[in-house]
Amino acid sequence: MTGSGRREQPLTPAVLGVAGPLGERATLVHFSSAFCRPCAATRRVLAQVAAMVPGVRHVEIDAEAHLETVRALRITATPTVLVLDAAGRTVRRAAGMPRKADVIAALGEAVRDPADGPTDA
Repeated sequence: MTGSGRREQPLTPAVLGVAGPLGERATLVHFSSAFCRPCAATRRVLAQVAAMVPGVRHVEIDAEAHLETVRALRITATPTVLVLDAAGRTVRRAAGMPRKADVIAALGEAVRDPADGPTDA
């Protein structure tokens, strides 16, 4: 998973077109499409990780049904996963099926308390 690259406006449920709030600590946003085979495996991985970490929500968005959002966020392939922190800022982004370990590592960055200081010592 890669960093977000540039500072973007925080994402909200309204911007993403999803019902309900973002995760209390982090949100795994999964852009998928009907004929995307890796999307099913990605769905399973993200659901497992979200279930492991309290306060994390997994949201799946049908890319074809949300083209405006897909274009605005420059989503070019499915699956694409965005890892958002509690404020809705993109911490990590990956196209293709992510490895479970990579998702867990990205979540660690998203839920890290800034008061803890930098992680590379």
